[in-house]
Amino acid sequence: MLAALSALVLSAGLAAAVPAGAVPGDPATPDTSAIEVRPALPGQRLAGIEAAEPRILSGEIDRSKNMRNVARVPLEGTFAATGAYGTDLAFKGNYAIAGNYNGFAVYNIKTPTRPKKVAQVDCPGAQNDVSIYGDLLVLSVDSLRNNNTCVNDRPTSPAQPGAWEGIRVFDISKPAKPRYVTSVLTACGSHTHTLAPSKNGKDLFVYVSSYGPSPTQPNCLPPHDKISIVKVPVRNPAAARVVATPVLFPDGGTTGDDYSSDTSGCHDITAYPKKDIAAGACMGDGILLDIKDRARPRVIDRVQDTDNFAFWHSATFNNAGTKVVFTDELGGGGAATCNDEVGPQRGANGVYDIRRNKLKFASYFKMPRTQSDTENCVAHNGSLIPVKGRDIMVQAWYQGGTSVWDFTDSKRPRELEYFDRGAISDTALQLGGSWSSYWYNGYVYSSDITRGLEVFTIDTPWAKKAAKKKLSIFNPQSQPSFNG
Repeated sequence: MLAALSALVLSAGLAAAVPAGAVPGDPATPDTSAIEVRPALPGQRLAGIEAAEPRILSGEIDRSKNMRNVARVPLEGTFAATGAYGTDLAFKGNYAIAGNYNGFAVYNIKTPTRPKKVAQVDCPGAQNDVSIYGDLLVLSVDSLRNNNTCVNDRPTSPAQPGAWEGIRVFDISKPAKPRYVTSVLTACGSHTHTLAPSKNGKDLFVYVSSYGPSPTQPNCLPPHDKISIVKVPVRNPAAARVVATPVLFPDGGTTGDDYSSDTSGCHDITAYPKKDIAAGACMGDGILLDIKDRARPRVIDRVQDTDNFAFWHSATFNNAGTKVVFTDELGGGGAATCNDEVGPQRGANGVYDIRRNKLKFASYFKMPRTQSDTENCVAHNGSLIPVKGRDIMVQAWYQGGTSVWDFTDSKRPRELEYFDRGAISDTALQLGGSWSSYWYNGYVYSSDITRGLEVFTIDTPWAKKAAKKKLSIFNPQSQPSFNG
């Protein structure tokens, strides 16, 4: 049975706002009624309990000698409002785009040590996870809104006619002046999404992940053992539409026991388009997909870990496509799970080798620095660093900071570098820390929930070599190949 306690999950819809080019209205108050609460799981520590002695005091920085913070742009305006958290990142040329529960921001990172915000698009929609393809920006909306645009948009209930959630598409041919193009309604909205362009580049397939069905929600009825696939014609993005809703779990998926979650959809999918494979993190299941036919992905293997994985959250391939790292977001990101009580195998990463299209468990990896009970900390979003001959990943751990770790030896992963700012509070659990930490063209960029965009350098020989590998566009959930 699930524990009676509950943890905050970061998936709320917030204030209404407007896209670029529209006339702004007064922002609404945060939609706290839409905040999702998921039952806590064994081993969690939540706010209200007696806090353990902090490992490092608030305001104190603990870092490895080779990793340092070189820049920060704080959240401003509606993006700094209560409940308006910073979320995911995507990159295009000299620009970084950061999601926020109240919209997205565009930063000029031509000089990474002096990033400048050049646009802030007020457009509420829960996580607002972002991805880029050419001049198109795709935005995930996982909160019922009263219309499908960002203009005069307000949170609403499932009973209201016209209630909408799904993906929004913007034109960012001029990054400093994003322009709203269209939207597509998808079942249960879009908690996250993944881009898988066609071989000829004419069509963009968007794999939409969502979960949390309920008999009271007409757009999100159980069973929800599927994803939605949206086809976006690159030359005519306004014609975007749902072209398939493949059922990935015809048997209903894993039925959670007293630890693992029930599978009712996917939280996130990471595609490796060049190799025609994808990995799905689907609540109670981890899956390997064949995506050679982009509109008809096929599950080729499936694994569970009902002893140590509470919530399969995300995935990252190595460059060779012979390994995948799955993350377990125990507690939904709102709990202290990096303490001694939870231990090293829960709220961690699972490293799997891929052998003949089968997932073979190799090891767990969890950042080795124990955190206090006042720090929300668990495995979260990260990306591969292009180091030839090695498998190295940078990863966010909320208030655990950013960790850089090596899984070249699948059975013996180890941490190489880290940056940890310490607890926000020494006496009470407060939500914060790094939501996403990604490597892009020689620097680590972090989207901090409350602090905004931060930039880090790693001063090692392997990092200097990796910095020579340049990308023109980078979406962490749509992995590029670093060969050639």
